[in-house]
Amino acid sequence: MEKIIFFGLVIPILAFVLYLGGTAIMNGFSAKSANKSIDKEEEDISKIKDSDASSNQLSNELNELNKLLKDGVLTQEEFEKAKKKILEN
Repeated sequence: MEKIIFFGLVIPILAFVLYLGGTAIMNGFSAKSANKSIDKEEEDISKIKDSDASSNQLSNELNELNKLLKDGVLTQEEFEKAKKKILEN
């Protein structure tokens, strides 16, 4: 009789503890995957911003060179060399 009462209490308690543990583990996995996707999105955004900044800098340098050419500070040959150097980097 005592064994029946013991197993009648222990088995449901063990099942409940296993259920809680499994739920906690699954919540941890889903939170980790959500964090990975957020990190990936932030990384993609930062890459786009870096790309925009570098293209902005390139445009500014080319505009400055063009201005120097128009002002007569640079010759056409010097302008072409400087432009080629900027575009290669």
